[in-house]
Amino acid sequence: MRLKLVVGASLLAAIAGAGSCIAIVQFVFASLKPISSPGLLVSATFLIPTAAITFASIFTYRHTARRRKVQAVLTALLAIILTLLLFIGAYILNARRMPTVPTETPRPRVT
Repeated sequence: MRLKLVVGASLLAAIAGAGSCIAIVQFVFASLKPISSPGLLVSATFLIPTAAITFASIFTYRHTARRRKVQAVLTALLAIILTLLLFIGAYILNARRMPTVPTETPRPRVT
């Protein structure tokens, strides 16, 4: 097995797919008003990681001589796990920066 190829392709696919998706969400959707029903636009951002993972699996399949299917599946699984970890990490970092708990405003005293 070419483990360097599997790990490298998976890592590159995860960084390219999840990184571009996170960048789109951070920079494009942050400037817009809060969207109550996101629809197709937000769900379309998950096509980028899917395309990157598919490309990495096909690349690994085409550039290996033996155990092609095993290495392609291993590349896809590793890339999916790394992509999910990047999404979770971005969510945690974003949640720390912008707290979701509203602060209570002081009420005027009536005496």
